[in-house]
Amino acid sequence: MRVALGVEYDGRAFKGWQRLGEGRRTIQPVVENALAAIANHPVRIHCAGRTDAGVHALGQVIHLDTEARRDERAWVLGANTHLPNDVGITWARSVPATFHARHSAISRVYRYVICNRRERPAVTAAMVTWYHQPLTIEPMRLAARDLLGEHDFSAFRAAECQSRTPVRRVDRLDVWAKGTLVIVEVEANAFLQHMVRNLVGVLMAIGSGKAKPTWAREVLESRDRRLGGVTAPADGLYLVEVRYPESCGLPRPRRDLLPG
Repeated sequence: MRVALGVEYDGRAFKGWQRLGEGRRTIQPVVENALAAIANHPVRIHCAGRTDAGVHALGQVIHLDTEARRDERAWVLGANTHLPNDVGITWARSVPATFHARHSAISRVYRYVICNRRERPAVTAAMVTWYHQPLTIEPMRLAARDLLGEHDFSAFRAAECQSRTPVRRVDRLDVWAKGTLVIVEVEANAFLQHMVRNLVGVLMAIGSGKAKPTWAREVLESRDRRLGGVTAPADGLYLVEVRYPESCGLPRPRRDLLPG
């Protein structure tokens, strides 16, 4: 049988999602080992999207194939007893063999949270990105409009990105403020490596007055990563949700613990 599960994690102590080998703590083997203990056999999981080192998730989705017969409660509660405090399973569902955590997804939603004040934060220091220069929201919103739609996002991908094509479709790119927080939330069919952090880096430069709103379009059309400015830190980045067709019957992730 094939089982889909929701996963949330605090990315601070991880070198990313994908297994990297001995001595480098990543999320994939931690989750696989916990689920193997419940299935009573080794398992290999497939995720909706590999997150980078330091990136958090409330809405990661995975699937596995297993011969074990367990109810949904057993997968969740059982796996969580074998997981460290910074990783948790939030739900489990039996799904058809045609379901794939990555290929069946229709979009992904990321949120980037910036603490925008002169004083550095202490309590939430590793869960938000601190930016001490004042950010103006409206120029960031104007720039965001030029990044909507399907484009070649070569200027916003990491040099080591292994995706076969740089073309992605950005359906939504919202910017808003809540108190001292500035939030950027982006939804796309898929993302390139470091794409969200590079988008945010450009928007922050525009919001701080270092560049005009038209610069985002110029960077996009250049298709040259060298013109794209600074990659924003991983601290404030969250994989919020992976969206699937309603027919999949998967639960939506909770957002009550999400900053902003």
